[in-house]
Amino acid sequence: MSQVEPIVKEEIAEIKKAFRRMLRSIKAEVTPRDKVNIRKAFEIAVDAHSNQRRKSGEPYVLHPIEVANICAKEIGLGPTAIVSALLHDVVEDTPVTIEEIKEEFGDKIGSIVDGLTKLDGTYSYNSPQAENFRKVVSTLIEDVRVVLIKMADRLHNLRTIGSMPHDKQLKIAAETNYIYSPLAHRLGLYNIRLEFNDRCFEITNPEVYDEIKDKLKDSKKQRQRYIQEFIRPMKAKLEALNVPYRITGRPKSISSIWNKIQTKNVSFEEIYDLFAIRIIVDVPPEIEKNICWQIYSLVTDVHSPIPERLKDWITTPKSNGYESLHTTVVGPKGRYVEIQIRSERMDEIAERGFAAHWKYKGVKDQRDVYEMWLDSVRDILEDDEHGDPVEFLSDFKTNLFKEEVYVYTPKGEMKILPKGATALDFAFSIHTDIGYHATAIKVNNKLVPMGYELKNGDQVHVTISKNQKPKDDWLKMVITGKAKSKIRSSLKEEKRKQGEIGKESLERKLKHLKVDFDSGVETLVRDYNYQNHPELFYDISIGKFDFSEFKKYKVHNHELILKKTKESEKSKLDTGEQAPSDPSRDGLKFNKSKILVNGEPADQYEYSLATCCNPVQGDPIFAFFTAGAGLKIHRTNCPNGTHLMANYGYRIMKAEWVDQESSSFVVNLLITGVDDGPGVIQRLTDTVSNKLGLNIRSFNIEGQGGYFEGKMDILVMNKNQVNSAINTLKNLSGISNVIREK
Repeated sequence: MSQVEPIVKEEIAEIKKAFRRMLRSIKAEVTPRDKVNIRKAFEIAVDAHSNQRRKSGEPYVLHPIEVANICAKEIGLGPTAIVSALLHDVVEDTPVTIEEIKEEFGDKIGSIVDGLTKLDGTYSYNSPQAENFRKVVSTLIEDVRVVLIKMADRLHNLRTIGSMPHDKQLKIAAETNYIYSPLAHRLGLYNIRLEFNDRCFEITNPEVYDEIKDKLKDSKKQRQRYIQEFIRPMKAKLEALNVPYRITGRPKSISSIWNKIQTKNVSFEEIYDLFAIRIIVDVPPEIEKNICWQIYSLVTDVHSPIPERLKDWITTPKSNGYESLHTTVVGPKGRYVEIQIRSERMDEIAERGFAAHWKYKGVKDQRDVYEMWLDSVRDILEDDEHGDPVEFLSDFKTNLFKEEVYVYTPKGEMKILPKGATALDFAFSIHTDIGYHATAIKVNNKLVPMGYELKNGDQVHVTISKNQKPKDDWLKMVITGKAKSKIRSSLKEEKRKQGEIGKESLERKLKHLKVDFDSGVETLVRDYNYQNHPELFYDISIGKFDFSEFKKYKVHNHELILKKTKESEKSKLDTGEQAPSDPSRDGLKFNKSKILVNGEPADQYEYSLATCCNPVQGDPIFAFFTAGAGLKIHRTNCPNGTHLMANYGYRIMKAEWVDQESSSFVVNLLITGVDDGPGVIQRLTDTVSNKLGLNIRSFNIEGQGGYFEGKMDILVMNKNQVNSAINTLKNLSGISNVIREK
């Protein structure tokens, strides 16, 4: 965003048109008072942003209007959220204050806008992104509309991200994949989650994205014909039910197709269930379950079902409120087709999640799944109020699980936990005190370790003792955010109590040396790289920090001074600043490296290629400042990249290859195919070594049941050689697929 010339006459007409379009999108009831507030918010936003423009050059105020439009049209929010969305950037980017917003619109809208405003000033931790998100989440438990508007804001930013530099796009995509997409899933925002995933995939894997997009476009008419052929024999049976229904069919998202290609190790052409068919009935809630099962019976009378693919989320809804009946059947020409059967009510909840949930609250006699989830978020916030925001974000993320396991208390009450949850997670999910004091756990009447991974249908009984306390190794036995935060909180409290002994010892020592206590503690914390004072006190109490260290210091003016000081060559990484360049190097002519970082030769830094993704010449890359190993160069689609960019965005630097090809890079290929005897090894090695002229560093192959899987490490000069090797090997007889692992 930049300060430029004010809005011109033609743009005013465009802004008014966008505002009217947004008003038409509002589906909720709007009172006369709401109309006044929406108009007033619009006028304040236009005036406040009048001299601001987006990177694309358009008036900035179009952004909050479009965010409000997404809130109304795609999430289904009402007037309060619309007003807040229109004002969501005015406090952060203009002279308008929160106090003025509250005075004009009341405390509720003021609180939502405040929750949407980034933190100001100096950050106390090393991840401003995580600290800002903790602020958003802390407001979420008071009013979920804060996060829903944040979702709309992020979605519009992604839709208009083309004008931003690619390194900024990568950071936004990583943050979205890391936290916003899982959160959209947890809040039931199905369409928004899919669009998040696809738009981020387009940024990180543009070539693959375009390839799958083109293939979907080419096969569109063929898919439509197939869907008609699939539906035709069922129509008469469905109409005989005499209930209103509609049938839709749409392809899977591009990112989910790619995930299937990767996980199933198949090509695009080999994916049978490229699309899902949805049958939606318009019936009263009291008969919808019965009708959905009748339709399932009709579908499976016509097309053969695959029993293990039946998923009943009508009887037991997902923890985000999702209800639907899923099955996969064998359609015409032997193709697998996924069928989703649901009511109009279920469909609206599936599409709009939390917002629709409030509309239908009380329709079904079941507990409030969202309120239970928000309670668990409150628990994490309480325990991490003054903790590390990156730690908090990690705990919070475990509450955004996609796959679930259903287990039971001894009295038969069902508990929904994330897949992979343990017996100890269950204990904490019942009550914090049960978790703290758990001594033994039985599953299905058999004693199990606390780290036992729960399975669907398990019945769990926890035995407690008041003398039991959480231990360090408990953190390795749990996966849920609540259990982790509660255990960590208990351990911190125990360490704090233990640390009081160390603090008293240090006070006596510094008093004897005639050193000011606060100054002495700060010096020791800084010089020995402690995160905080309690850590130092604890180490003193257990003898890990020995008072013999004081021999390194002298006392001057009641302060500790190192007897010998050296100028630290430490990188300015911790402050987010760039390391100083070497004045002996002058531009590219001294650049012995293959990489530019922020437009300058990378060899002015200590740098290396990351082994987690093995980038090669031509791969899109970024640079990351590590805490002690200089710069690491990663591929933009590195499996660790999302975490790094989402939590430590300020450490990310733009990186690009210099047009040199004097070095070799290691690439790992996974090759699968039909095992037709010894000849397959010769074909593969001969093709790589002789036809492609590449060196093979290692090659392992295993075969069973007529199928083989080989792992080959080859040395290449650039990305073109990687692509050439993959395409050439794929075309060999008997080879089903070749993918680059890392």
